[in-house]
Amino acid sequence: MARTTGSHSDITGPRVRAAALTLFARHGFAAVSMRQIAKEVGVQAGALYNYTPDKQTLLFDLMQAHMVELLAAREDLPEADNAMARLEAFTRFHIRFHSQRPDEVFIAYMELRNLTPENFEVIEGLRRQYENQLETILRDGMRDGVFDVSDPKIAAMAVIAMLTGVNTWFQEGGRLSLAEVEQVYWDMVRKSVAA
Repeated sequence: MARTTGSHSDITGPRVRAAALTLFARHGFAAVSMRQIAKEVGVQAGALYNYTPDKQTLLFDLMQAHMVELLAAREDLPEADNAMARLEAFTRFHIRFHSQRPDEVFIAYMELRNLTPENFEVIEGLRRQYENQLETILRDGMRDGVFDVSDPKIAAMAVIAMLTGVNTWFQEGGRLSLAEVEQVYWDMVRKSVAA
């Protein structure tokens, strides 16, 4: 099918992904059709297939892009020399990074069930890389005697779940600033694992 007059792949492709992101977050993957995405972008439904082979690939691409961006942003941070400072940096990074991406976070957690087994395996592998970073920090702190947790893997998952929860309630302009929320959460994380 011919491309709509005035559409350009370097402009329309990102618009397709942005529309899918918004619609999946608002209505859920299963409830959104390719026709709805096309309407949101302002192209004919058939034109979407110039940018993605199907809706599953679109979901996978959104989730993979989020995880790759997350891991790259973590990699760019300077690494502290002790476990306590590393845990604080992880805590603050997680809150700050995810607070800017509520739709991506919602999809990353709520739409895993809609991935094909092959796509799920890839996304789960990327998630494990991130989770393992926190687990390593906790294990190092246990080794150094500053953390006391019975199971570092479960503790890492619990901390990530707690930190990700900020996205469900935090609003700019509310009672606390994001920096204040980070401090409250850092205090809770520190106290929950401290020896």
